[in-house]
Amino acid sequence: METDYAIIVPMANESEEFHAFSGALISTLSNLKNGTVYLIVDKVSKDNTLELCEKLSAEDNRFKTIWAPENKNVVDAYLRGYREACNNKHDFIIEMDAGLSHDPSAIPMFLRVLNEGNVCAFGSRFINGGSIDDSSIKRTIISKLGTILSNTLLGTNMYDTTSGYQGFHLDIVQKFIEYDFRSKAHFYQTELRYLLRKTRYAEIPIHYRAPSPSVSQNAILNSCWVLLYYFYRRITFNSISIS
Repeated sequence: METDYAIIVPMANESEEFHAFSGALISTLSNLKNGTVYLIVDKVSKDNTLELCEKLSAEDNRFKTIWAPENKNVVDAYLRGYREACNNKHDFIIEMDAGLSHDPSAIPMFLRVLNEGNVCAFGSRFINGGSIDDSSIKRTIISKLGTILSNTLLGTNMYDTTSGYQGFHLDIVQKFIEYDFRSKAHFYQTELRYLLRKTRYAEIPIHYRAPSPSVSQNAILNSCWVLLYYFYRRITFNSISIS
């Protein structure tokens, strides 16, 4: 029996890179089978991304556009995608960013790793074979520092704890979508990897392109708060994990 997989992609203000990204994704999907892509769009998007997604969904039934005006932040967008994929019982669920920040050609590698007995597959920019391109020095330092701090304060042992390219078995997703995440921004990626640190996982080298030149102050403050929250839970012998 062939594996049925889903890819979830939050989409916001993606009109400039839409056709390049969707074309690369279609090319990858054409070499695979049984894949469904959930494009999650909410009110953060101010351009015609929703219309572009709906047009693609109408032309290619492998793509499903999800309009989610209730989302309050990017974490809500990710979780909405996971819930859609869970409702349709896909065996494997892969999360990635749009705009070619994440290379769709890596999807077969995620599927292979998940087929090899790992319940989680984490993309890593800092493992041998991974890289960051077109990123500011500030963004690169924040990513590397986040991994160092996470490993030191939370006791994780990963090459990269801040990447958002990752994949999971359905039963793992069914567990973590019920969790009350503290993160409201991109530190959610680190929070999720910390919670899943006791599962059987593998890190996969990925090539990341970061077109956004900055990280908001609110996102950094939220990251610091969440990191300290889990550090406190750890030193008081009240740590949390999902497995």
